[in-house]
This record gives sequence, C-alpha cells and structure tokens, in this order.
Amino acid sequence: MRETNRGSRVRIAQATLLVVAIHAFAGWLYVALCALVHPATLRLQLTHFTTWPHEDTFGALCFVTSFAAALGFGVLWAAR
Repeated sequence: MRETNRGSRVRIAQATLLVVAIHAFAGWLYVALCALVHPATLRLQLTHFTTWPHEDTFGALCFVTSFAAALGFGVLWAAR
C-alpha cells in the first residue's frame, strides 16, 4: 500500500510540474514575442494593479520557473 501511495504522489508531482513548466513557458513565449514586435513595452508594468513586475521581469521569472519545473519533471521521470 505504501508504494502505491508513493507512486500516486510522484505522478501527481510530475503532472503538476509539467503543467507549471508549460504555462511558464507560454508566459515567457508571450513576452519574447512582444519584445520582437513592441520592444518599448518591456519596461512597462505588467498590470495596472501594481507597479511590479515589469514585462521583462515577468519574462525572466517565467523562463526560470519553466526551466526549474522541467528539470524537476525530468528528475522525477528518471527516478521512476
């Protein structure tokens, strides 16, 4: 029973990391495409609710998050 619970938790963690990696990559891709089309907007704030983060900061955070989540997914995949 213990191995089944551990296996389920690993699969849930893998699924979560995969979803985080994909969505963070999509956020980075959006900022990268905006930088190609409208580079002047990178210094603008991301939302009108707060002055931080800016578009460029959001893109960098998305890239780091996507990389870390993909790395975690790969580690869990290799451990299986």
